[in-house]
Amino acid sequence: MKRVIIVAGVMSVLLILDQFISLILNPYITQIIGLIGINIVLVVSLNLITGFTGQFSLGHAGFMAVGAYVSASLTVFCGDFYPSFLNPLFFLIFTLCGGSCAAFCGFLIGLPTLRLKGDYLAIVTLGFGEIIRVIILNIQTIGGARGFSGIPERASFFWIYFWVFVVLLVLFRLIGSTKGKAFLCVRDDEIAAESIGIRPTRVKVTAFVIGSFFAGTGGALFAHFNTYLNPSSFTFLKSVEIVTMVVLGGLGSLSGSVLSALLLTALPELLRIASDFRMVLYSLLLIVVMIKRPQGIMGMREINFKFKMQKLR
Repeated sequence: MKRVIIVAGVMSVLLILDQFISLILNPYITQIIGLIGINIVLVVSLNLITGFTGQFSLGHAGFMAVGAYVSASLTVFCGDFYPSFLNPLFFLIFTLCGGSCAAFCGFLIGLPTLRLKGDYLAIVTLGFGEIIRVIILNIQTIGGARGFSGIPERASFFWIYFWVFVVLLVLFRLIGSTKGKAFLCVRDDEIAAESIGIRPTRVKVTAFVIGSFFAGTGGALFAHFNTYLNPSSFTFLKSVEIVTMVVLGGLGSLSGSVLSALLLTALPELLRIASDFRMVLYSLLLIVVMIKRPQGIMGMREINFKFKMQKLR
């Protein structure tokens, strides 16, 4: 009962903020807040694959693209078949469809390739992301190279941070569970994990599917927040950006992923006062942080509800 009350309270707060945030803040700040939420979903989902399971993936932008284009296509091409007052319900359904398609792609790419490790897995996932991008470039129904426009703006503050809440809740519960410890065992020593009955390939595929699902939902939110999609938004550099946030926050720290997504999304905007030197300062700050804190902002620690540092290991 206590958990139900907490969830209901969070939903109520999000609904109230959704009604007033556009009145209190200007559109520019509102957009930054929205992008921070989307990046949190993407970074936390990749941390499950890279930080908690130890698989170096460079294809997260590909899964994001699948979720974005699938959900946007359903919204645009099916929007005339249901009344407008059902828009929130169908947006939720289409977001789940985008996430499910991304999860299916994660299963297809993960099942034959997750026996690989390190650089080899990174190359395969990088190739997958580029394959998805090239396929999108050649499908004229969804805009091809010119981009997909006319997407309704459905990803409000409430929906973005609803999914932030869901991904954090699911992954905190998963990692803290007995079955979730299998991810950590596989990351630390696959041979030892196998010796106690854990199937490393099964565990890695499971992590890949869950991470891909939430990457797809992040892509769906991105599509309905920007109302325009272009294949250039899902290049190799987008995957590198997400990996950078994971590493900066701390491999194996969900709290670190949230903090790094917040910092690395807001920091370039805060540095606009430096004009032409903005990205130079941004890069220097990243270098300084990684030199002074090579394990990431949080390392492998989490922040519990009493705001104390603890390890979930």
